[in-house]
Amino acid sequence: MKCSKILDTVYEYSGEESIPLLLHIQVALHTLFCQNCAREINRFYLCRNILREDFLPPSPGLEDSIMARIAALGELQEAEETFEIPGGLTTRGWIITGFVILVSLVTAFFGLEFNNIAGEAGKSFMLPMGITIGIVLTSYGALFIGSHLKELSERFGL
Repeated sequence: MKCSKILDTVYEYSGEESIPLLLHIQVALHTLFCQNCAREINRFYLCRNILREDFLPPSPGLEDSIMARIAALGELQEAEETFEIPGGLTTRGWIITGFVILVSLVTAFFGLEFNNIAGEAGKSFMLPMGITIGIVLTSYGALFIGSHLKELSERFGL
């Protein structure tokens, strides 16, 4: 056999499958007489073994990596739960502010200027005022509930 056929045979059967006996004898006889092929086959096996064992370090188990990320995520969530905005309103402050807004919106109907504007615009002026009051109160209520969701759910057992 030619050197190229011998090397192709060695490369072809370099995986996990074993080389057939007849081909193994042919390769062994050829390498006995051809030092170049013997050297090339030895280099090939040496490189293959290095790549299989030493080239890539063993990777850690997937389970360890996932559990480490879960633990880090839990610590991050605990840190977020304990984070408070300095100078933020307390629940009492939110309620007092809500009453002030409600009273100021309702008393807008009793002002002297309101009567003049309502007299000129007619009853159609009441609809935009009602919509404005509704939007302001609904937005404020949504902000209050959204920012105190945890306290409200604990207080009312939700």
